[in-house]
Amino acid sequence: MKRVARVLLLVLTGLGLAGCVRIPAGLEPVTGFEADRYLGTWYEIARLDHSFERGLEAVTATYARREDGAIAVLNRGRDAASGEWSEVEGRARFVDDAETGYLKVSFFGPFYGAYVVFELDESYEHALVSGPNRSFLWLLAREPDPDPAVVDALVARAAAAGFETEALIFVRH
Repeated sequence: MKRVARVLLLVLTGLGLAGCVRIPAGLEPVTGFEADRYLGTWYEIARLDHSFERGLEAVTATYARREDGAIAVLNRGRDAASGEWSEVEGRARFVDDAETGYLKVSFFGPFYGAYVVFELDESYEHALVSGPNRSFLWLLAREPDPDPAVVDALVARAAAAGFETEALIFVRH
């Protein structure tokens, strides 16, 4: 009986984890994605609120190639109340192919979450990224203070895609 319960628990855990790497219904990841152009530092311009980033400002994400073919991820941010910096390292792998902006990212062992690049300009200066559902949204830019017209256009694109953009938190850098 214990063995059956353990197998069932493993299967349910696997199904739950698999659900964290899905693409939100109706969203399409960018195609023609060039990982080498995406590498480097991105500034978080706006995000939907989540406990793992709550209270953080000056948030950046830096991506680099790993020897094993994955992409190294370093997320940093400063706690607005204490002024202390925190960072977390992870790794990302492509879910389908390396030319589709659909990755799975892990910061904690075998647990992965979706990273869906669904908007990316030709110069790789601005991006919209979703998680496995519409409660996860990040507006990223290569500079901390992008053109407000570009930000407005990205927010409008996110709203048209069904995200609650009125709840966006604009990050102070």
